[in-house]
Amino acid sequence: MLDPKFIRENTDRVRAGAEAKGIAVDLTGLLAADDRRRALILEGEALKAKRNQVSAQVGKVKKEGGDAAPIIAEMESVKDRIQRIDHELREVEVTLNGLLLTVPNLPHPSVPVGRTPEDNQPISSWGEPPKGDAALRPHWEITDRLGLIDFTRGAKVAGAGFPFYVGKGATLQRALINYFVDQASTRGYCEIWAPAVVNEDSARGTGQIPDKEDLMYVAERDGLYLIPTAEVPVTNFHRDEVLNEADLPVRYAAYTPCFRREAGSYGKDVRGLNRLHQFDKVELVKFVHPDRSYDELESLRGDAERLLQEIGLPYRVLLMCTGDMGFTQTKKYDLEVWAAGQGRWLEVSSCSNFESFQARRMNLRYRPTGGGKPEFLHTLNGSGLALPRVLAALIEHYQTPDGRVIIPKVLHRYTGWETIG
Repeated sequence: MLDPKFIRENTDRVRAGAEAKGIAVDLTGLLAADDRRRALILEGEALKAKRNQVSAQVGKVKKEGGDAAPIIAEMESVKDRIQRIDHELREVEVTLNGLLLTVPNLPHPSVPVGRTPEDNQPISSWGEPPKGDAALRPHWEITDRLGLIDFTRGAKVAGAGFPFYVGKGATLQRALINYFVDQASTRGYCEIWAPAVVNEDSARGTGQIPDKEDLMYVAERDGLYLIPTAEVPVTNFHRDEVLNEADLPVRYAAYTPCFRREAGSYGKDVRGLNRLHQFDKVELVKFVHPDRSYDELESLRGDAERLLQEIGLPYRVLLMCTGDMGFTQTKKYDLEVWAAGQGRWLEVSSCSNFESFQARRMNLRYRPTGGGKPEFLHTLNGSGLALPRVLAALIEHYQTPDGRVIIPKVLHRYTGWETIG
């Protein structure tokens, strides 16, 4: 969340940032609640100081044999007022905190203003997508013919969007996971194995609520949320902690299954592996010094790009516009891989900087090396990578005229074989 003081001093900027993201905010109500909170704090502190002074006076009067009853009677009314102030203050703080949670993070000045995917800005590309080859087939036809993925039985057992990976399809999926995690380890990320569910505080800490409740599976009986990405448990790993500046940046890599309801997603763009309710992903998370967060964002993006280059899949990088960026991010890059059999781009990674937005929600700070009070650090994360669309693009890109699928060389030591079919 944003600091109330920052919102007060930069109201027009905050309002413009929310409008650029297409998000309605009640800044008038928020500032009114903050005004009331500050007034109550001042009044309460003044009355408590008076109470302490009078308490000392009562003791002195009694010691001198005087009648302290009038003073004590006066203080009863002060005590009652303090109790009413404390009660109202708790209510106002609940209102204020609820409003603060609805204010989005501000876009970085370098982010293009826009509302649709067409407003996203291409930054770079790598590799040459095959062109004009009508013989290339989409991955769902290939996986069905080779028996790699069973969408029908997955739908029977769990519902649409929950496929079975079978035989070499399962092995290839596991090979990609292991490769991504191993490569992250070589880049300085500490591997972490995270829970697949989180509590409400964790979901709120990273900004999933109140914003994306409709996209999350909820175990209501236990008050738990199935994670939509490892970002949620891993970023909350240090919630309510103070890290040492000397230890920054802290980097984690985590493989987890991910669960997303994807309500309202239908049509040809979600066929096969293009959009699932359960999928696998390796997530990269960073906790960094505020002065370094945008350099670390470029480094994070480079770590994700390197994986696609090693696998040999053509891709492009987009700088996301304000309206297509999300509630919590200040700046986000999307990596889209070319799906040759479909003739379209598929997003396989988002690399984002949140500055101190998540850290404030989680009370996550660092202690400066030179002394001074702890300060909020910056958090970043990126997919390194999301499996379904990488697997889809790999199968489509490396299909052969004789019906086989060639496996990229970097995966051979994980699969034990070089082709499928």
